[in-house]
Amino acid sequence: MTANPTPVRVVLAGARGHGRWHLDNIRRLAEARLVTLAGVCELHPLPDSELAGFGGVAQSSDLGDLLDRTGARAAVICTPIPTHTDLALTAAARGVHLLLEKPPAPSYAAYERMAAGVAEAGIACQIGFQSLGSHAVSHIRDLVRDGVIGEPLGIGAAGAWARDEAYFRRAPWAGRRRLPDGTGSQVDVVDGVLTNPLAHAVATGLALDGATGADDLTDIRTELFRANAIEADDTSYVSITTRTGSRVTVAATLCAERPDEPCVVVHGTRGRITFWYKQDRVLVQRAGHGPQETTYARTDLLENLVAHLTDPTGATELLVTPAATGAFMRVVEAIRRAPDPRPLPASAWHTVPGGGGDGTLRRVVPGIDGLVAASADTLTGYAGLGADWARREKEAAR
Repeated sequence: MTANPTPVRVVLAGARGHGRWHLDNIRRLAEARLVTLAGVCELHPLPDSELAGFGGVAQSSDLGDLLDRTGARAAVICTPIPTHTDLALTAAARGVHLLLEKPPAPSYAAYERMAAGVAEAGIACQIGFQSLGSHAVSHIRDLVRDGVIGEPLGIGAAGAWARDEAYFRRAPWAGRRRLPDGTGSQVDVVDGVLTNPLAHAVATGLALDGATGADDLTDIRTELFRANAIEADDTSYVSITTRTGSRVTVAATLCAERPDEPCVVVHGTRGRITFWYKQDRVLVQRAGHGPQETTYARTDLLENLVAHLTDPTGATELLVTPAATGAFMRVVEAIRRAPDPRPLPASAWHTVPGGGGDGTLRRVVPGIDGLVAASADTLTGYAGLGADWARREKEAAR
C-alpha cells in the first residue's frame, strides 16, 4: 500500500439493521483516511444525525444511479438476502468492487450467477464472513498440520443463541424460506439459523477443515426444526462429509436457555482445539500439556478489500473470495432443497420474556443448550443424542 493512498470512495447499500455495524465501521476507516462514504442506498434516507461527521453523502434508493452519481470505487451490500445477487451484479456492471454480506446468495444458482458476473467484470469481491478475517484461523490450521492434537477426527461447531419473536417480525423476509415476487412466482430467501445468524459457524468449520470450494463436499445431511411460528429453521443440525473423508458438523439454535458464545471444536486423537470465533479466542487442550488459551488479532474485511485495491505491489490478497464460499453455498443449497423444517411440538418449548424489556416474548427449547454442546463434542445430531422431538421425526421419516 502507498504511504498516503487516496481514500477509497464507498457506497453503503443497506444502512439499517446489521447495516449500522457497517456504517460504524466505515466511519472508523474514514477517520483513518482509508475510505470516504460517498453515498447511502436505502429505501428511506438516513437522517443527517446518523451521517454526522461524514460530510456530504448522497442518498438514493437506486443503487445503480447512486454509483453513477458518486463515482464510488467500492460498495458494501448489506441488504435483504434475496437482493444480494442482483445488487452485486449492478455494482459489477459498473466496475465497482464489492464487500457482499453473507450469505452471498439464497441459492446455488444465484451464487453462480453472481460469481460469474463478478469474474467477467474483473472486480474484487469480498464475502462478509468476518470470522474468516481472524488470524486464529491460519494458526489453528498450522497446529493441526503440525500434529499438535494428533490425527484429525472431525470438526464440530456449536451455536446457542436467543432471538425473541420480534426478531422474526423485523422485516418481511425474516424467518422465511421463500417470498412471493409479485408475479405469481416465489423467490428464495432461506433465512434459517445455519444460513444467516449462525452462518459463520458453518463457514468457519469448513475453513478450518480446508474444505471451502464448491467441489470439496461429498455429502450433506440436515435436521431442520423450528420452535417459532416461522417458515425457516431456528434449531438445526448439519453433518457435512468432505472429499477427503473428514466430517464437519454444526448444531445451532436461536432458542437457547442461556445464550453463549458460538464455537468450533477441532478434534484430534491426542487433544482438541476450541475456537470462539466472535472473540478470536483459542483454547488448545492436548495430552501431556496444560491448557493453553490465546486471543488473536483480526483483519477487518472492508479494510482488507481497501488494502487489496490500493496496494501497488498487488501482494494483498482478498481473505474471502466468492470461490472460498462455494462449499458454504452447497450447504445453503442443501438446506434450501430440504423438506420444510418440522415444527417442534408445543411440549418441546415454552416462552419467556425477551431481553428488550418491552413485553416481547421469546421461545426456549429446554435442554437445547446441552444438546448443542454435546453435538460439537460428539459430531452427532439431535436424533442421535436422544432428543425426543428429533427421534420422533426420524422415526416418522422411515
